[in-house]
Amino acid sequence: MLNLFPDIRSAAQRIHPYVLETPVIPALHLSRETGAQVYLKMESEQYTNSFKIRGAVNKLLSLNTEAHSSHEDTGLSVVTASTGNHAQGVARALGMTDIKGTIFLPENPEPSKLAALKHYDVDLEQYGKDSLETELHAKQVAEERGAVWISPYNDPDIIAGQGTIGLELKEQLNTIDDVLVTVGGGGLISGIATCLSCISPQTRIIGCQPENAPDMFRCIEAGEIISIKQRDTLSDGSAGGVEPGAITFPICSALVNEYVLVSEDEIKCAMRLIIDQHHKIIEGAAAVAVAAFLKRQEQFRGRTVVIILCGGNISSDKLKAVLA
Repeated sequence: MLNLFPDIRSAAQRIHPYVLETPVIPALHLSRETGAQVYLKMESEQYTNSFKIRGAVNKLLSLNTEAHSSHEDTGLSVVTASTGNHAQGVARALGMTDIKGTIFLPENPEPSKLAALKHYDVDLEQYGKDSLETELHAKQVAEERGAVWISPYNDPDIIAGQGTIGLELKEQLNTIDDVLVTVGGGGLISGIATCLSCISPQTRIIGCQPENAPDMFRCIEAGEIISIKQRDTLSDGSAGGVEPGAITFPICSALVNEYVLVSEDEIKCAMRLIIDQHHKIIEGAAAVAVAAFLKRQEQFRGRTVVIILCGGNISSDKLKAVLA
């Protein structure tokens, strides 16, 4: 298993001018109702309304530095794939560099995320029914074009960027007993778990996934990366499989203490609760972690808990359907 903690520290210095140190806010309603001391880490209020900007900026700035230090001026280009949030992070990061990029999205991306991407000077292409199919195709295209492939999660620089959240958490809170993190390919939870295992080893890391897309959990359960059939989920930002050889798999195997799966109804209820009681708009992927906390609330009584609200990109149509 890679030790990425030194890379996380380097990433924090590298990306500091370009990302927000997002607030940790007390979740008074959740605390009162459950007997836990609950905090929300507001990555939904990050630039691009998602944590993904952290890893994207770290990766692109690292590539830009390498190109300049080697005196290369070869028209460096990158290819990536995303359901939307990683794409926005890469698109914004590309604007900070001399690098050109192409972003692949599935054939049915969230309309609001696709609209947001069209504001950036980046080539967009669509392929595949889900994020794993899109990723595998985009990776092949990158190889054919001689471009640098940027995985949404299966990349040390991406993981290190996401791991800077762990450094912030430790600066913002003296004690953290549990952190709940939504899991897709595992980049976010791998970064946070790596960081906190070094600076707050008593903290338990809890992975949260939809019942309709529990890929990482099933892989951990099987002891190897496997492919499973997914169903539609409100958590489109975390949907998709784990690619063969993903470095996130051994990190999650070693450092994630527990997994919680939640239903679509539980995700909807969590979204409504955050809107009604905490007056924040979050996307389905962020609500997964809230739903997992509510589902297992008894085990958190008397403990200090952080829920990572990983994103806030949701269309008005989808939000209306949730609130109906």
